[in-house]
Amino acid sequence: LSSSSAASDVYKRQYIYDEKGNRYLDGCSGALISSIGHTVPEVVDAVSRQLATMAFAHPSRWRNRAVEEAAEKIAEITPGDLNWVWFVSGGSEAVESAVKLARQYYVERDGSASQKHLILSRYNSYHGSTLGTMAVGGNMPRRRIYAPMFREHPKVDTHYCYRCPWGQEYPACGVMCARQVELAIRRTGPEYIAAFLAEPVVGSTVGALNPPPEYWPMVREITTRYDILLIADEVMTGFGRTGKAFAVNHWDVIPDIIVAAKSMAAGYVPTGGIFVKEAIVETIKKGSGAFVHGHTYNGNPLSGAATAATVQYMKKHGLFENAARQGKRLGEGMKKLEDIPIVGQVRGLGLMRGVEIVADKASKRPFPKAAKAAGVVSEECTKRGLIIYPGAGMVDGVDGDNFMVAPPLVVQAEQIEEILSILGESLEAASGRLLG
Repeated sequence: LSSSSAASDVYKRQYIYDEKGNRYLDGCSGALISSIGHTVPEVVDAVSRQLATMAFAHPSRWRNRAVEEAAEKIAEITPGDLNWVWFVSGGSEAVESAVKLARQYYVERDGSASQKHLILSRYNSYHGSTLGTMAVGGNMPRRRIYAPMFREHPKVDTHYCYRCPWGQEYPACGVMCARQVELAIRRTGPEYIAAFLAEPVVGSTVGALNPPPEYWPMVREITTRYDILLIADEVMTGFGRTGKAFAVNHWDVIPDIIVAAKSMAAGYVPTGGIFVKEAIVETIKKGSGAFVHGHTYNGNPLSGAATAATVQYMKKHGLFENAARQGKRLGEGMKKLEDIPIVGQVRGLGLMRGVEIVADKASKRPFPKAAKAAGVVSEECTKRGLIIYPGAGMVDGVDGDNFMVAPPLVVQAEQIEEILSILGESLEAASGRLLG
């Protein structure tokens, strides 16, 4: 990326164009997916070569080198001994796989009489759009009409310090949000809970909500003490988005299972996966010998080729490190936007930054849903050539507006400045529209 021609190509790959030729900086990487930019030759060529070799090989009968290579490259960057990979086609499938594996692990370990089947998770979370993943998710606007169709799982409030559910302030609160996890476990009964599932940085539901630094070490200790698996949903945060290979690395926490998708193959092929600790895999290998789960596209060669090429590209060009550098620049620049009337809080980690929009700074009162405040900001940004990722409904399941800024990991200082300039202009214009 250091040569002038390479730098020029990287610059171009951060933009998309409409049918009229208008240019837009992809300030949210599609949906935090296109993390290495668009049309990267190394990935395109790898997928093309695989298409010319073998497009599909069902894993129940065949092994394929593309998937094995991808698994090897992933194991090089996962924390601890999360060295086993189960490949799927996206985030929802990956979460379903993780929660089913958690249940099977305890059945294999303790016998069919095991009662561990519930997944403890959080409100203001998003884990997928299937009925199973909505049952363990806490995005109320998305799940409300389907609620009669699935079985509920227990939930706790998340680390929403800006709107602390308990009216506390950090650090005097003693990280009550983490202690609530233990309370929920005790109330429900640890003998019924198979796993605690959470996003290290909450994504679309709240808008890049990063936790207090003690939160993840505390929940790791709690889940270990009560014999409950810890599942980190890194569909958005994984593969460098926060400035490290995985967001849990910021707190030196090793989950039992990591869920991934999105940046795993950077949008070139629909791909996802779970990365699993040795002990879990060994328990099943010594028991039934097989994960009782599967889809047609599990471990397909195209996903393997795209994933291997994407991870190789990230490592070759130091994109995790670049995300840390440019993420700091982006975060510092966006923090200055808190002077704008409708900006309540700027938050996030690395190249995953969020803005909460409010009607009144002092009271933190949100705009009513009908105002579509996040949509207004998004529209103003689009007019000026920047694509952002809007979200809503996080305050009480109805009101509340936020948006995320998450450019490709190849972003350079020039694009960061462009993003900050457009954001400032757009938020000022949106303030005028929303506040009259």
